[in-house]
Amino acid sequence: MNLSSYNGQVVMITGAASGFGELLALELAAMGSRLVLGDRNEAGLARVAEAVRQAGAEVIALRCDVTREAEVKAMVDAAVGKFGRLDVGVNNAGMSSPMKALIDTDEADLDLNFAVNTKGTFFGMKHQIRQMLAQGGGVILNVASMAGLGAARKLSAYAASKHAVLGLTRTAAVEYAQSNIRVNAVCPFYCVTPMVTESDMGAKQELFAQASPMKRLGDPREIVAVMLMLCARENSYMTGQAIAVDGGISAF
Repeated sequence: MNLSSYNGQVVMITGAASGFGELLALELAAMGSRLVLGDRNEAGLARVAEAVRQAGAEVIALRCDVTREAEVKAMVDAAVGKFGRLDVGVNNAGMSSPMKALIDTDEADLDLNFAVNTKGTFFGMKHQIRQMLAQGGGVILNVASMAGLGAARKLSAYAASKHAVLGLTRTAAVEYAQSNIRVNAVCPFYCVTPMVTESDMGAKQELFAQASPMKRLGDPREIVAVMLMLCARENSYMTGQAIAVDGGISAF
């Protein structure tokens, strides 16, 4: 697959200050994409934006709390205002509340997971699709999780929110397939990202690794490689899919 097709494309990425979002932004910058980056971590976002500029790519960086629809819409508006279009929307921002049994999960846990993971993705899709309809097409990638494809012990609120992301992904794919808009999701297993290493999940990394046939966690670069494949122009007949990148755990 010729990933040089990303040259000149306008790509929006939420949650761009760390993890998959940061690495994807740097990879796309090296390929000549024009980037619109958002995150509520302003210091991290500024650092990534500067690295993108140093790579020679054009970039807009906006503080974006994806739980606020107006801030998500502002990213799409910024892309169109500066670059005239939006070719790819990557709804990557996500979070998980502390691990706890379902019966110990409270309404605040549920609300937070759905506000960030589900509503944040929905807001991105809503405004990305409106622009893509106006311009004649585009690609959307939602970052879900293996927790969206099955169970996630002691992460019930997170799992529920990611199952909802897959429902949105598949529904949008069907609704807009004839409008030249593709919508897919990537579903990673536990990876070495801040969401794992800087949370209470960090102490359980070896346990998570042993659950995988490969006996290790994912490297973020492995996930980003699949993200690039999913959004590539040449991958033009894939839509409505939830792609597991999981070291083989879904093969059981």
